[in-house]
Amino acid sequence: MRSLVLAAALVLAAPAAAQARDATITSFDGTQIVLSFHPSPQGAKAPTILEGHGWGGSRETNPEATSDEVTGNVGVGALRKAGFNVLTWDSRGFGNSGGTVTVDSPDAEGRDVTALLDWLARQPEAQLDSAGDPRVGMTGVSYAGGIELVTAARDKRIDAIAPIIAWHSLLTSLYKEETVKGGWASALTTLGIPTSKGRLDPHITSAFTSGAATGTLSAEDRAWFDSRGPGDLVKQLTIPTFLVEGTADTLFTLKEAITNYSILKANGVPAKLLWFCGGHGVCLTGSGPKGHVEQAVVAWLKRYVAGDATIDTGPKFEWLADDAQWRSAADYPVSPGAPVTATGSGTLALNPADAASGTIASAGRAVNAVNVPITAPAAAQIVGEPQLELTYSGTGAGTHVFAQLVDERRGVVVGNQATPIPVTLDGQPHTIARPLEAIAASAAKGAKYTLQLTGGTLLYGPARGAAAITFTKIAVALPTVGANAVQGGAGVLPLTRECLSRRRFSIRVRGAHAKVTVAGKRVRVKHGRATVDLRGKPKGSVKVTVTAKRKGRTVRETRVYRTCA
Repeated sequence: MRSLVLAAALVLAAPAAAQARDATITSFDGTQIVLSFHPSPQGAKAPTILEGHGWGGSRETNPEATSDEVTGNVGVGALRKAGFNVLTWDSRGFGNSGGTVTVDSPDAEGRDVTALLDWLARQPEAQLDSAGDPRVGMTGVSYAGGIELVTAARDKRIDAIAPIIAWHSLLTSLYKEETVKGGWASALTTLGIPTSKGRLDPHITSAFTSGAATGTLSAEDRAWFDSRGPGDLVKQLTIPTFLVEGTADTLFTLKEAITNYSILKANGVPAKLLWFCGGHGVCLTGSGPKGHVEQAVVAWLKRYVAGDATIDTGPKFEWLADDAQWRSAADYPVSPGAPVTATGSGTLALNPADAASGTIASAGRAVNAVNVPITAPAAAQIVGEPQLELTYSGTGAGTHVFAQLVDERRGVVVGNQATPIPVTLDGQPHTIARPLEAIAASAAKGAKYTLQLTGGTLLYGPARGAAAITFTKIAVALPTVGANAVQGGAGVLPLTRECLSRRRFSIRVRGAHAKVTVAGKRVRVKHGRATVDLRGKPKGSVKVTVTAKRKGRTVRETRVYRTCA
């Protein structure tokens, strides 16, 4: 009887679990920002993590939401399980919030977060450092990552951040070498218009229109995009910052995180850099063990937001190579080994009528290209930015060629990346040297690659004019990691490989009014054929359903395809 009374007393004495709730706050300019607050399940005051959403998205309202392996986003459920409150919100112009989308302006989206912190400081579940100053960190992917970087540079109440697949500059990401990344520009604009209910700043649609037509931006639009997101604000960051970027990310490439990391490192800011196979794009070479990014981000936030000094956040640099194995080094850039080099020459005819290679999100092998074969003389980890030097002359109307590295064994472009190289076609000889987009490849002895120079890629757009270019010298050097610099991964998760499919093929469809669905998603039927794209899907099977009218009756067929042998 006494034990029953004691148990009842303990239950009555325990604090009641705080309730999740929505709220609407008024930002600095009167814009209404809608939020959801998910208290820690521990039922006591706790530090809080602010987690935003990606472009065109809206706030997470599920307190048990899981993490996303493709984008690297850490779920609200995982953050709450780690002992944090979580605050999510609809960025201005998206979801239920008001206002106009201004693409992570420090003076708009950044100041909205300051208003969120003011609200948070008044909540009974929020742990405070002082009056009005909540103990708080931030994480989130893409658009949310940009907001983290601009806000943390201005509002010193933020204690640590972990931006995932974010950027440094929209000019170096979407307008690299002054040519619009047309594939992504089209996709982002198409997504942004309906999800914002048309509440996009006019510069966004103006830039898309001129970019699609000419591949260039007006001076006004260029200046506007230059003022969006982190840029020089990264120099003002002083708090622990964990940068997570995707090797297969062709929107915000590894270079964006490398630039941010180098600034933080130069300023002595506690920082960590991690590359995983994911992000804006499709991982074609294996995503490695599940949960690695989640575990690393949670460890960072527990160490620097919750203040748990016993947490080991691991080495400063971790990467997942294209063999789906985690490795690490003491820092980035890594201690170098001997580069893998090759030279070549050739003539490239640019023609706007030629079909560009790849997709709007990934580079692919080009048919019309100058090819330079490369062979790795020894096993090596190729990590970082390849260096390219061209000596050339040409005539015509072209402005750029595109360089990409094909892995001959896997049959894919390494990291799905293509790099624009500006050319001057005045008939005179020119020499240009450029770093290519950073990559992470595990090369066996004798591994064969091909450097391709091509006139167009769907990542950016078609060749912008007819031209002929003769390359008298092409020199490429692939950076490697010194043998003694390579370590294992974080060591917490087993190093296993997850097979991902590389299959993409078309099927013939007979009958009138045909409909085809792949894994429940409808795909287009054109001229009696439909494309089945299984790339990036894990090992297993996918159902393809074909419905059509034949001889006056509706026929339905189900086909099953293996995604990964």
